[in-house]
Formats: sequence, structure tokens, C-alpha cells
Amino acid sequence: MRFLNSKYALWLLLALPAVPMAAALTGSPRDPAGQPVTEMLLHPTGEFAARFMIVAMILSPLRQLFPRSGFLLWMMQRRRYFGIAAFAYALAHTALYIVDMGSAVSILGEFFILGIWTGWLAMAVMLPLAATSNEWAVRQLGRGWSALQRCVYPAALATLIHWIFVHNNLGPALAHFLPLAALETYRVWKHFTAPTIKRTAQ
Repeated sequence: MRFLNSKYALWLLLALPAVPMAAALTGSPRDPAGQPVTEMLLHPTGEFAARFMIVAMILSPLRQLFPRSGFLLWMMQRRRYFGIAAFAYALAHTALYIVDMGSAVSILGEFFILGIWTGWLAMAVMLPLAATSNEWAVRQLGRGWSALQRCVYPAALATLIHWIFVHNNLGPALAHFLPLAALETYRVWKHFTAPTIKRTAQ
């Protein structure tokens, strides 16, 4: 149990999806279908970045729904790890994109496409969030730390738009983000209605 509750066990679990990706990169530069491995890995790295971001964001509204859940409390105490994992996979996604494009001219040539610049925007927003996901930053920033972490919401929106327009496929993106949107809507609703309910009860 001590190992399962350690940060090393969680880091190992979060790193598992990267193992076959790293193995693919060390093998043939092209998959059996002839597609470059860097291009093939763009989608899974981006997906896991989005998934871990969603997990980190979805915990607060879930705790409001199930305040007595020991598992959700355990997850909340480790939420930053999921945020950092999301950034790590997003960083790998960005690096693979740069390698796959091959040159700065090619990257700049499609930068202003909606599905592309929203990806860069999400990455830019996630950078300071990941950099401040530590106790030292929490102490130094004080109340400003929570305000900075709320920037994850525009990062999530940019990620959603990036996913939809890069793949021209609404279904998978919505399947990932709709539960988050529903729970965040509940969270906002509860925030504004709770005082009214309390006054009515009195």
C-alpha cells in the first residue's frame, strides 16, 4: 500500500502510455503502412495530453457531487501529477509536430490555420501552469497561484478546438470534453444556487 500511495507508483502509471510510443520512435522511421512514425504518434500524444488535462479538471466537480468518496479525495491530493502529465504529453506532441514538419518555414506556413494556432495557444498556456505546479510556486504566488491555475479553462477550450479542426472529426473530441463541460456547468450552477437554497432553508 505504501508503494501504491507513493508518487513513484503514480508517475509509473502515468508514463505507461509513453512506453510503446518511445519504442516506436526507436524502431523503423516508418510504420508498416509507410506513414512516418512521428506523424503516427501525433494523435496518441495529443489524446493523452487532453485526457490527463480532463482528469485533473474533472476532479473538483466530482468531489462536489460525491463529497464522501475516499477515492476522489485520494485523486484530488494527486491532481497536480495529472496536470504535469498532461503537459509532458503535450510537449511530446509539440516536439513530434516540429520534427514531422521538418522546417520553420513549413510550421509558419500553416500557423494561422484555426486548428493549428489553437494548439500552440493551448501549449503556451499550459507552460506556466506546469512550471508553477510545485509547493515553492504555491508559497511564492499566494492567492495568485489559484488565479493562474484557472487559465486551464481557456487551455482546455483551445485544446478542444485544436482537436476538432485538426482531425475534422467532432465525435471523439466531444466524447472526451462533454463530461467535463457537464460537470463544470453543474459546479457553476451549484455555486450560484447554493446561497439561495441556504437562505430559503433558513
